[in-house]
Amino acid sequence: MNDQEAAKRIAQLTKEINHHNQLYYQESRIEISDYEFDQLLEELIRLETEFPDLLSPESPSQRVGGTITKEFKTVKHEYRMMSLGNTYTTEELLAFDERVQKGLGHQDYEYFCEMKFDGVAISLVYENGQLVRAVTRGDGTQGDDVTANVQTIRNIPLKVTGKHVPTKFEVRGEIFLPIREFEKINAEREANGEALMANPRNAASGTLKMQDSSIVAKRRLNCYLYQLLGDDLEVETHEKGIHLIESWGFNVSPTYQKVKDIQGVLKYIDHWREKRHTLPLETDGVVLKINSLEQQEELGFTAKNPRWAIAYKYKAESAETELLSITYQVGRTGAITPVANLSPVSLAGTTVKRASLHNANEIKRLGIFEGDFVYVEKGGEIIPKITGVNLQKRKAGAHSIDYIKECPECGTPLVRKEGEAKHFCPNVHHCPPQILGRIEHFVFKRAMDIDSLGTERIRALIDQGFISSYADIYDLEGKAKELLGLEMSHDQYEKEESGLLYITLEKALFALTEQISFKQIQDFLEEAAELPLFETLRAFQEKIRKWKKKVPSNTGMVEFLLNALKDHPELPKMEDYVPVAVVLEIFLGRRVDFDEILKASKKEGTIHGILLRLNLDLPDELRERIKKLKANTFQEGVISNMLEGIKASKEQSFEKVLFALGIRNIGENTAQLLARHFKSIDRLQEATEEDLLEINGVGETLVQSIQDFFSEKENLDNISRLKTHGLKFKLEENETQPKSTALAGKKILASGKLEHFKRDEIVDFVQDHGGQYITSVSKNLDFIIEGEGMGPSKKEKAKKLGIPMISEEEFLAMIKE
Repeated sequence: MNDQEAAKRIAQLTKEINHHNQLYYQESRIEISDYEFDQLLEELIRLETEFPDLLSPESPSQRVGGTITKEFKTVKHEYRMMSLGNTYTTEELLAFDERVQKGLGHQDYEYFCEMKFDGVAISLVYENGQLVRAVTRGDGTQGDDVTANVQTIRNIPLKVTGKHVPTKFEVRGEIFLPIREFEKINAEREANGEALMANPRNAASGTLKMQDSSIVAKRRLNCYLYQLLGDDLEVETHEKGIHLIESWGFNVSPTYQKVKDIQGVLKYIDHWREKRHTLPLETDGVVLKINSLEQQEELGFTAKNPRWAIAYKYKAESAETELLSITYQVGRTGAITPVANLSPVSLAGTTVKRASLHNANEIKRLGIFEGDFVYVEKGGEIIPKITGVNLQKRKAGAHSIDYIKECPECGTPLVRKEGEAKHFCPNVHHCPPQILGRIEHFVFKRAMDIDSLGTERIRALIDQGFISSYADIYDLEGKAKELLGLEMSHDQYEKEESGLLYITLEKALFALTEQISFKQIQDFLEEAAELPLFETLRAFQEKIRKWKKKVPSNTGMVEFLLNALKDHPELPKMEDYVPVAVVLEIFLGRRVDFDEILKASKKEGTIHGILLRLNLDLPDELRERIKKLKANTFQEGVISNMLEGIKASKEQSFEKVLFALGIRNIGENTAQLLARHFKSIDRLQEATEEDLLEINGVGETLVQSIQDFFSEKENLDNISRLKTHGLKFKLEENETQPKSTALAGKKILASGKLEHFKRDEIVDFVQDHGGQYITSVSKNLDFIIEGEGMGPSKKEKAKKLGIPMISEEEFLAMIKE
């Protein structure tokens, strides 16, 4: 591709990416998947890397982040960022209006209303059209400089063009995490057994203060702007300021409205009371401001709040519903989180079916019994929480909830450390979610670099007994045939407290019926979200009749499911899921006893595993019907790609293998240091405490970690097996000597975008020439290679510590010398 062709493709990609950003952030809709969007962005970055002269400062690629900020600089606000007073009743609003009338001495004023977004207040300062600073509210007088992170938010302009743009101005707004992004993050955390984020506001706040801006970019924060400030703006009303920033390309919520009096404000509040639940973000009230800027100035401020603006807060919503069952989820650290499965209930615009119970103390505090009717609220109107029990509806003979004593994943007795609220599974080496974390580290790009083994595939291999340690990965090379047909995704499954396997209702209906698409079933279930399970199934039969799709056969199969569920009332209920054993009984009832199916569904985690255990000779037609129950499966291409990646990883150097082993406190730099000092795993294992402490940078904590690791037989067995498979546990002759000693003894960091190196390449290059690459700014650095767009906070810290900053050309000249 020549320059002209590249310029044309870059312009096309930029237009396409900006179009999809506009849809997502301004219109809250999507036309392509996240994967497809990422492919477009990756192609753009690749082309801009190949043709650096074509890189524009306004390119969408400049939103991906990469700056690491260890400390956020404190910056004083030019205009104070005051908080608003709150009201909760009509009477309080009328009293506020009376104070405004008294303060102005007349009734000739109007209000500007907008929704109150529950996010993080931000001040954006522009000079000559360029974003120069983004600062949090802080204490109102000064806040944290989070510019590097805010630059990753795709609908905040990095450069403003348009009519009447002043030389300097400030816009204020609210950074928020859209509800669907928040739910996506929490779904991932829930699947991993991690603590759920309490609400989108906390998630947005935590994201904005993350040290790595590339992670911030992936969170897809959004921003609504609601105020324009500056010295020479030539606007007389708040409304005109809003229209002006809209014309400059800032994202303003379409919920605003100008009204002539307080009665108009009350109508606005009523209009949005329910409608606000359709918005893509969390809201908790309405903000009203005097529209005239001159009148705002006349009314002035109290010590804490403006006298010309106030917030009205909507009352938190609550509902009552039945507790169906409790499931327990295991995180990667072994922490156990109980989750309440509820009969569906409408709350704050959504249907609630699950709520976190946090820990055993919370269950005890609430005093929950089996089958209780409980009160549910939404903390921040997003995360459902159980706030109490309706004792008057407690069923006769109901039993209190006894917290589980054994891990639902591996059966190991749980432990709870003194002073801690959560229970933990101590089975570090054999509990599936904990194994997952270690193997993910092992296959990581900077470790063994097996990118064909993603999380979903690893989890499938663990759950179905193919791997339980990283040494098992290399045994897969002889199991290609056994892997064929193995299920990859586990999102469709859920395990009940007793270990019984459940499957989503949509998958069950898809397998039981014919000529009805999965999308049709999903859409139907979305419409019927508030119906209990049996009513949902009856409604689905009616839908089949309207669709006229194999009516006798399909309605009959749904009737089988209804009757089968009624025949097994002893099985715990779970909304949106049905027991796998009940569904399989419909298909296999004549070939095997239900008790056998039930037993297999307590032992296995997938349909594939159950069928292997039952070992039945099934006709092809029946196998195809049951196959519809399965998730995506390993096919020949996937298996071949995976095994090639495993084979290639055997070429990784000893220092990469050492890092991959996951010895506590051994990071990438330390692994390199130890590998080059001891030159083999055997010499490292034999090293005494004195031998280790002689190495500069090794302390007592690391010594203890190394000794603990080599004292465990399981770790030694894994190393022995990895050696047998041909992994490198000693430095090869060409690795013991660096390519040069030009950087010997130097501790180096690169920051910003480099012309000749990618991030991973500069690390290897420094090490190959005898230097040590450090990942953060510290007084130990000899110098920093300053690339394009180095973060201002990092540069400021380097200057304070007196660390020299050199150009990429100066750095390369050092090597040539």
